[in-house]
Amino acid sequence: MANREKNKKTLLELAKLSQNCCCADCGAADPDWASCTLGIFVCLNCSGTHRNLPSVSRIKSIRLDFWDDELVQFMKANGNRAAKNFYEKFVPVFYYQPQPDDCEVLREQWIRAKYERMEFTEKNRERPYTAGVFEGMLWKKGKDNGQFLERKFVLSVHDFTLKYYKEDESKGPKATISVKDLNATFQPEKIGHAYGLQITYCVDHHTRNLFVYHKNGQEIVNWFNAIRAIRHVYLKTAFPTASDGDLIPWITRNYLKEGYMEKTGPLQREPFKKRWFILDSLNRKLLYFKTQLDAIELGVVFIGSENHGYSVRECVPKGTRGNKWKCGVIVETPDRQFVFMCEQERDQREWVEALKTVISKPMMPQDYTSKIITLLIRCESEESKQCLHICGIALSRWHESPLCVKAL
Repeated sequence: MANREKNKKTLLELAKLSQNCCCADCGAADPDWASCTLGIFVCLNCSGTHRNLPSVSRIKSIRLDFWDDELVQFMKANGNRAAKNFYEKFVPVFYYQPQPDDCEVLREQWIRAKYERMEFTEKNRERPYTAGVFEGMLWKKGKDNGQFLERKFVLSVHDFTLKYYKEDESKGPKATISVKDLNATFQPEKIGHAYGLQITYCVDHHTRNLFVYHKNGQEIVNWFNAIRAIRHVYLKTAFPTASDGDLIPWITRNYLKEGYMEKTGPLQREPFKKRWFILDSLNRKLLYFKTQLDAIELGVVFIGSENHGYSVRECVPKGTRGNKWKCGVIVETPDRQFVFMCEQERDQREWVEALKTVISKPMMPQDYTSKIITLLIRCESEESKQCLHICGIALSRWHESPLCVKAL
């Protein structure tokens, strides 16, 4: 007869081992659950997906459930490391492996891909997202009316483009998007669909958004990884000497912080207006839109480093017009002071912390090019002689910098 307390103690000790102390699927710390058929330790969130795979995985609590001696011995003989070596042996380098805070569909499809479809146990197995061309139907949000309509999308590695078509494909693609600046990130809450994906790209240095979804979770994750696959090929072509470790962060990225703030104009005498902000930490850009589902940005603020005169702090501005929110954030740049207002103190703290994270990072050579482009875009929107003068100074400083040749 099994000794309940002894087996519980053994399981808890196994879960503390370095190879088992994080969830086998998302990496969350201190997993309290285990699959007694796969021999792995998982977190509460991932255990829910495993319960939906009864033919593959059987979940038990390592603290509350009864364990037979044979099951405990099976857990001792296996564990997360052994499972990883088998089920993840041939995961493509570009394939996105979910983190604890990622959305449910990414976690679910990762688990199903590993244990149900066994996509990564064979070296040369064909996977749809690794083909040279990936195409299918996605529901896309209309630019004007906001309705989601079914559109055909084609992703091609041959010319590094993403194209989408309206009803009559004979008229050619509605848009042809270069993968050079393409990004994709899951946004289920923003889009209002569990399988919602935000695709971002650049046109004439301005950011554009496409909001899409698919009714099938596996299909939308395949689209996401197909985009990552073609981005990886593009980056390997553009930077042949760079390692995969250097390129992976640039394949796709989640944004550091998003949310509404109120914003005033350059003179700080203009009325405050509510805008949706996105902080892209990799490109050091604070983008703002009229609403969270706008297709085109209204403007962008470059966020440099502390060594280059950038800072952020909380504030309570006085004498401002039209602002309904009272929790202020001031971003100081070498050229201008930006004032934003948050609705709550929590939002204020989170924005300041996120901006400090970017400002604390040293600038890379390519960041100087991004800064100049951002200044030029601001000049276009503000039509300011002073702004053009600032751009001239920035350009002259940049060309005098030894980093100029490296970045260009």
